[in-house]
Amino acid sequence: MSATPLLPAIQLKNVGKCYLVRSAENSEFWAVKNITFDVPAGQSVGIIGHNGAGKSTLLKLLSSITAPTSGEIRIHGRMAGLLEVGSGFHPDLTGRENIFLSGTILGMRREEIHRKLESIIDFAEIRPFIDLPVKRYSSGMYVRLGFAIAAHLDLHILLLDEVLAVGDSDFQQKCIDRVLALKAAGVTIVFISHDLRAVERICERVLILDKGEVLFDGASAAAISAYQQSRGRNRGERKITAATQRIEIESVTFRDDNGHPVDHGSSGEPFHLEAQFHASEPLDNLTFDFFFNGSDNELKTVFTTRPERVSVPTGKGRISFSGHCLGLPPDVYRIDGVVEQFGSPDPLEWLVGCSFLPVQAARPVRGQYLQATSWEILPD
Repeated sequence: MSATPLLPAIQLKNVGKCYLVRSAENSEFWAVKNITFDVPAGQSVGIIGHNGAGKSTLLKLLSSITAPTSGEIRIHGRMAGLLEVGSGFHPDLTGRENIFLSGTILGMRREEIHRKLESIIDFAEIRPFIDLPVKRYSSGMYVRLGFAIAAHLDLHILLLDEVLAVGDSDFQQKCIDRVLALKAAGVTIVFISHDLRAVERICERVLILDKGEVLFDGASAAAISAYQQSRGRNRGERKITAATQRIEIESVTFRDDNGHPVDHGSSGEPFHLEAQFHASEPLDNLTFDFFFNGSDNELKTVFTTRPERVSVPTGKGRISFSGHCLGLPPDVYRIDGVVEQFGSPDPLEWLVGCSFLPVQAARPVRGQYLQATSWEILPD
């Protein structure tokens, strides 16, 4: 007699979620629609896509925070979702008391919490403060304790939503190592994140969502490559104006502190952007702007020479921007380069998608529009 095959840990069949948009026409909006896939037990699956693609809605459906409008979801095994670390904490209770409160909310029995208490405290690295009210904790201490509690759950399925970008880089590595240990132990993992490097490291399979539907389902490396290519369709598209061709941006490179080219940035860490350009004549009174657009195609920050004005000679040259803290959260950013001249009605150069920058989690940042930078013109 052959063995009975194991059921998938997660099964979705024609799942959709519709919301009523209250307007003059009371129209319907399908946040997700016609989603069908299975996740075998022990598999790690990443879900990526631009903001508004339906990722968070799908995670809420999987965690039963909201019910599907159509279709069917089946979960086989004990599941926990790390959707927001530290949710459920009471600010007036101590860290120790909140371990018991949050652990109970997450489904742990009291004796289980007692057994794991010291390990949770050690993992969070806040032992000197464990008997203080959490309202006195820094944001880093708060999220470290929240993750430490959730990381000690006994479960079959783990849902993650951008929660690995907590604490400093050392603690983030500790969190990733813990997730990898759970994966090695056979826990099924569903991970939603803009941090493509973390997704590729943790997940062997990745789904790309677009407008509420599964656009791609395959191996992580292929999926991430497809996602980056889909965002790069406008790479190098030059906006032609009457003033263009006097100066052109030829390339944009990111470098580490030693001057070596890198293919990503890190939130909260030092950064160096170097753009090579070619001027057909000497030019004065210039401004250089590099606009960073997120995966939702909205402007997030800008590197600029303003209010100063720049002069460049004929021929090739480079402009370098540097700073101590990259204020961009994890995402893949499209960079548009613009060169303007004081007194000219049109830009001299406007290059859409002159580069793309994946930013990975390192230190917590809130995101900022005005990015502090220093700049200099360098010889070719």
